[in-house]
Amino acid sequence: MVFRKLPGVSASGMGLRLSQKFVFLLFLSGLVTLCFGALFFLPDSVRLKRIFLSKTESQPVTVGSENDVREHLKKGAKDPEHLRGITSAKGETSTKLKALSRKPSVINEAKTDKKNAGGETLEEVMPSRSKTESASKDEKVTSSSNQGPPLGIEHGKPSDPQTLQRREKVKEMMKFAWDNYKSFAWGKNELRPLTRNGHIGNMFGEWGASIVDSLDTLYIMGLMDEYNDAKEWVETSLDLNSNGEASLFEVNIRYVGGLLSAYYLTGDEMFKRKVMVLGEKLLPAFNTPTGIPRGVINLGSGTSWSWGWASAGSSILAEFGTLHLEFVHLSELSNNGIYTEKVMNIRKLLNKIEKPHGLYPNFLSPVSGNWVQHHVSIGGLGDSFYEYLIKSYLMSDKTDEEAKKMYYSALEAIEANLVQKSPGGLTYMAEWRGGILDHKMGHLACFSGGMVVIGADDGAPEKRQHYLDLAAEITHTCHESYSRSATKLGPEAFRFDGGAEATATRLSDRYYILRPEVIESYMYMWRLTHDPKYREWGWEAVEALEQHCRVEAGFSGIRDVYAQTVSHDNMQQSFFLSETLKYLYLLFSDDDLLPLEDWVFNTEAHPLPVVRKSCLQGEGGTHDKTTSK
Repeated sequence: MVFRKLPGVSASGMGLRLSQKFVFLLFLSGLVTLCFGALFFLPDSVRLKRIFLSKTESQPVTVGSENDVREHLKKGAKDPEHLRGITSAKGETSTKLKALSRKPSVINEAKTDKKNAGGETLEEVMPSRSKTESASKDEKVTSSSNQGPPLGIEHGKPSDPQTLQRREKVKEMMKFAWDNYKSFAWGKNELRPLTRNGHIGNMFGEWGASIVDSLDTLYIMGLMDEYNDAKEWVETSLDLNSNGEASLFEVNIRYVGGLLSAYYLTGDEMFKRKVMVLGEKLLPAFNTPTGIPRGVINLGSGTSWSWGWASAGSSILAEFGTLHLEFVHLSELSNNGIYTEKVMNIRKLLNKIEKPHGLYPNFLSPVSGNWVQHHVSIGGLGDSFYEYLIKSYLMSDKTDEEAKKMYYSALEAIEANLVQKSPGGLTYMAEWRGGILDHKMGHLACFSGGMVVIGADDGAPEKRQHYLDLAAEITHTCHESYSRSATKLGPEAFRFDGGAEATATRLSDRYYILRPEVIESYMYMWRLTHDPKYREWGWEAVEALEQHCRVEAGFSGIRDVYAQTVSHDNMQQSFFLSETLKYLYLLFSDDDLLPLEDWVFNTEAHPLPVVRKSCLQGEGGTHDKTTSK
């Protein structure tokens, strides 16, 4: 509206001169600006600030603060259908072995108000492996701006129709395996598909291992009805007060890892409560003269003992050395450093004792702290110890320099003493028995191609291409162990002596029990090189599994990979659901589905978020917080 000047009325007749009006308006506008601006300096708890600013602020979840976690998880999504975000662009497919740089996720703070099945909305803040740049002393250093959703823009849906079709096939395999487990073995550890009943076993308690192991796989694949059934069973039937005996190692990688992963992916507090109870029950196993835990524990009484077959009551390197990832997260979630203290004590002892030729033997006395035998293997008994060294470094956002040093020193010793080249040009990792090489490589050792490639970027710069080549050569050898069998599936162990190469020469080594390690290396090699042959090799494995291991009521291992007519072992292993099918699904997905910049997989393929440190600096000094979601 335009105000016209009235005739006969002067400015002075309005009661104030024009200059006075101007001064008054200037003062009034300054006062309003000052009052409103003061809102930004009020404490977060002040109600007035919350009224005006709550809709424009997003708080990162800090694992180190349980209250912050709980506040954020009130907003967390349960349904992967509603996870959206923007991640780093994929590298182009190349047939040459050329590693892709590990770029941090692109900033994405978009939110969605869509409701999931549980009626909750998503305000997802996920970690990024890129380190936060330095900030001034009065700023809060946080990685939240570099964080993206764990399941990518569209669950990692590939744009290529053939790749998408293959991924859907893997999803169908998972549903088939799960449905038969539910029908015939619900609540038992594993399914016996030929006899259509359940198997309990005595290695990992009586707690429905297939259910806990499958939680994250079902969620990642978007099988939400199946996931909700599994979640309900965990909530109502997973009784952690039983007095059964179990392997410390198996309980940790399957149950602790599985529950942690389910919690981080879904934000459901029930999983956190369960894993906190379970973690506490594992602590008595460390009550030894050295702090090296024994292998078996009664989860009710807390008594522990070593395996009867372990030499001189020793503990196993791959068991006590495969606790670090899970125990660090237990400390973060509980705000209790006892778990980290336990695993750091193990590392301290290992650094102190002498290592023959820089190698770590498989057997260590929990009483004396000395090696019991000089048997070294990158396969069974030793494997995941080395895996957890490099993954501890990566999960720490590359701040755990001790883990880094131990890993690359161990890798140097492995290359000097164990890595061999066959007459046919195949690179393999032999076993070492008191200085004598056993030219055998186990299926379990085939994870090492993936291990070497994920650490290629962080060793000495001049060795980067060497590590990429070594990883590719090992993975090629493991693929050869598959392609040289009648079933195109690999044996439990294969040899390089007596004229044999990448072939099992003993009847006792010819079986295949749905193991994941070769496919695991395909997945990592694909992610970090984008060489299409790894997806082709993965599809070969899918076809072989379908042809030889799929039966009417699930999937079964086979007794002889070289036999034209297969004989099934009547066991659908829990790790087939947790690892084999998950790695295949990820192999045929885009890289923003659980990006390696943000997630580290434990040895049972349960994804755990990278732990990021942030500094809150101000009048109260500097405090470390850990953001992992």
